[in-house]
Amino acid sequence: MASVTLHHLEKTYPGEGKSKQVLAVKNIDLEIRDGEFMVLVGPSGCAKSTTLRMIAGLESITGGEVLIDGRCVNRVAPKNRDIAMVFQNYALYPHMSVYDNMAFGLKLQKLGKKEIRARVDEAAEILGLESLLQRKPKALSGGQRQRVAVGRAIVRKPKVFLFDEPLSNLDAKMRVSMRSEIIRLHERLGATMIYVTHDQTEAMTMGDRITVMHEGEIMQVDTPLNLYHRPANRFVAGFIGSPQMNFIPGEVQSRDGHLWFIEHGKGGFELELPQPRFDRVENRRVVLGIRPEDIAWSERRGIGVKIRNTEPMGAETYVHCRSEAGAEVTLRVDGDCLCEVGSSASIDLVSERIHLFDANSGQSLLAEELGSA
Repeated sequence: MASVTLHHLEKTYPGEGKSKQVLAVKNIDLEIRDGEFMVLVGPSGCAKSTTLRMIAGLESITGGEVLIDGRCVNRVAPKNRDIAMVFQNYALYPHMSVYDNMAFGLKLQKLGKKEIRARVDEAAEILGLESLLQRKPKALSGGQRQRVAVGRAIVRKPKVFLFDEPLSNLDAKMRVSMRSEIIRLHERLGATMIYVTHDQTEAMTMGDRITVMHEGEIMQVDTPLNLYHRPANRFVAGFIGSPQMNFIPGEVQSRDGHLWFIEHGKGGFELELPQPRFDRVENRRVVLGIRPEDIAWSERRGIGVKIRNTEPMGAETYVHCRSEAGAEVTLRVDGDCLCEVGSSASIDLVSERIHLFDANSGQSLLAEELGSA
């Protein structure tokens, strides 16, 4: 296997008309460790697929370097990079059997028939394709076709596997099944894998680490749980998690040695902030962030809200409320909780789970992060 390093990587495209060039990938640095499952995630247009294609050699590099196992591959042809890529659309040859689709690349490498047969049989066993080797792609389900595409990559025994949104054409149930299969495949092969998706659920359940991208830049690289509990900025906090984190604009004021968050707007609530979690944020405009599961109904006079609508999900229910000052707030509560739309209620925020973000930059204002900046 191999490590993959992106060093000051950039990609520009010509602008339309008289406009200047468009900088799609903006001077990114990323170290993907040997044997790691790294997920690149972000909304459509964030350049995650463009970055993957530059690693593969399918997209030219404007600036910076791509290194595979310490070797710069900027000028190395895709076929010589020792990588294998799995695409969204399977890219199978319809006139070939499953066996021939998986063996095609090996035949181009002029490997012997026994070696080809051994590699295809091994991949077929790993992916449960033994009984399908003589079928044509049109006789397979979507999930089976995707397994064939993965098998075609496995037989090459590459240093690095690249996945470009491979599950987006599958239904929800099949996506869950294929996620598990790819995770088991990584555990069995111990291979370096780079996986692109716009689905944050895929990212959270599959990645050893996750790179969150936005508008051609890296927002944060971390483990799934750290991204969820310690987002570096408001974008990451809002993108990771479903329902997304609640955001309430306001300001922080200091009174008698205590810090208070004051919601913007008429009738805005006031909330004492825990210290030393926040100890250098006084007298500034902020956005308070709180996860839906970190809000609870209050048995005392807490923060007043009005229930606007509910989303029963079975085991849990999402309750959408509005504060007296107009902030939208979503709670995640037990599925058997009965909530009357249009009624008033009182909620409490778990103070130790509160996040604060600078109102202008969007950066997290946790005391630990400020202290290490």
